[in-house]
Amino acid sequence: HVQLVESGGGMAEAGGSLKLSCSVSGYRFTSCRLGWYRQVSGEERERVSDISADGTAIYSDSVKGRFTITQDKSKNMLFLQMNNLTADDTAVYYCAAQRRTPIRCAWDYWGQGTQVTVS
Repeated sequence: HVQLVESGGGMAEAGGSLKLSCSVSGYRFTSCRLGWYRQVSGEERERVSDISADGTAIYSDSVKGRFTITQDKSKNMLFLQMNNLTADDTAVYYCAAQRRTPIRCAWDYWGQGTQVTVS
């Protein structure tokens, strides 16, 4: 059915940049949102950024001004450009997509994650 696959993770030095990509297959863009989450081992998952079908984006306070989320609907791709990285950005980053139900959209689709390590 719906499959999300992240790529682009790796190691970066503080102040550096990385760009994450997510291939979203079997998914129809609607009024629901796509987004990026991150998680440190043993801690709760944190929403980094998400974007609506019309392109409206939101960011967590910790990344606003440094990260940019974009989508390419024609290619079913989601991106996260990460600039001016800090050690606090170290985490496993997950691509996620909402599934529309008759009453709401829910974060039901998730990728396997890609490790980002900043030193």
